[in-house]
Amino acid sequence: MTQIFNFSAGPAVLPKPVLARAQAEMLDWHGSGMSVMEMSHRGKEFMSILAKTEADLRTLLNIPNNYKVLFLQGGAIAENAMIPLNLLNGKAADYAVTGGWSKRSVEDASAYGKINVVASTEADKYTYVPEFSSWKLNKDAAYLHICTNETMSGVEFLDLPNTNGVPIVADMSSHILSREIDVSQYGVIYGGAQKNIGPAGLCIVIVREDLLDSASSLTPAVFNWKTQAENQSMINTPPTYSIYIAGLVFEWLIEQGGVAAIEEVNIAKAKLLYDYIDSTDFYVNHVALKNRSRMNIPFYLKDESLNDAFLQGAQENSLLQLKGHRAVGGMRASIYNAMPIEGLQALVAYMKVFESKHSA
Repeated sequence: MTQIFNFSAGPAVLPKPVLARAQAEMLDWHGSGMSVMEMSHRGKEFMSILAKTEADLRTLLNIPNNYKVLFLQGGAIAENAMIPLNLLNGKAADYAVTGGWSKRSVEDASAYGKINVVASTEADKYTYVPEFSSWKLNKDAAYLHICTNETMSGVEFLDLPNTNGVPIVADMSSHILSREIDVSQYGVIYGGAQKNIGPAGLCIVIVREDLLDSASSLTPAVFNWKTQAENQSMINTPPTYSIYIAGLVFEWLIEQGGVAAIEEVNIAKAKLLYDYIDSTDFYVNHVALKNRSRMNIPFYLKDESLNDAFLQGAQENSLLQLKGHRAVGGMRASIYNAMPIEGLQALVAYMKVFESKHSA
């Protein structure tokens, strides 16, 4: 069978050993006689899955003991509303807009209180992270919200601004577990699972305990982080199968050597594609060098009339879902942890052949 490489931005490629194991355990999980999809979320079988999944995530990210880990539903967009409900508490919040998703976060949060946009690159089509010295931060803000990797435009934060104690809330949906981070630098880290963790529907929230007492009295229990933390993310039925798959992905990552080891692979993968793009004027990437994402690499053909032919040829070469986000156009290769380096080698080889056929 021809090897297929799936460059989808999400739902995205999963490690084949994870899919194979899920297949083997589909009808009978560890002799229980049940599929994970059939288990009571409060039964001993699923509770053991949940406990190990959290423990492995804590190991991978070295999460301090004073942070709670929540497994919630609705994805990162649902968190756009949950964040102000849990943290705003009558104050104002700062938001940096460095791409389409952080702009969406501002729009969703604005219904719940005063939101100050302290930095924006919208006028420059989201091609960089502005110098932190230009940010108009507010010392009394409830929090600063950033999206540390913009999936659409391929812009990634490599460092953080000094907020003088204001908690940083970071949407890490598309690069969580792809690189080492210091969790203690953040008040809240959250991310939808469907890019680098598992199936769509699950959202992981890592929240510092001292931030759990700020929720508005209007916050529904299902959206209240403190209530969810006190109930092991089970104020309602959690997305059990998505949590199970996430746990398998965490085990796979540990087997690869953890986040530090996978980061080295991710650097090599991204370099392979960026180096080729930079070597030719047939393709172009507009993102500032220091802010180029390792996970989501948008690129454009100099002659965009060739876009359809490029995508058709890619499909014929088993290189799938390379079309850029509808908001930005062009092409996009999402190369999450589960994408092997062979996928990048095949993509670059195809790009070279396509260029040779269509160069003037």
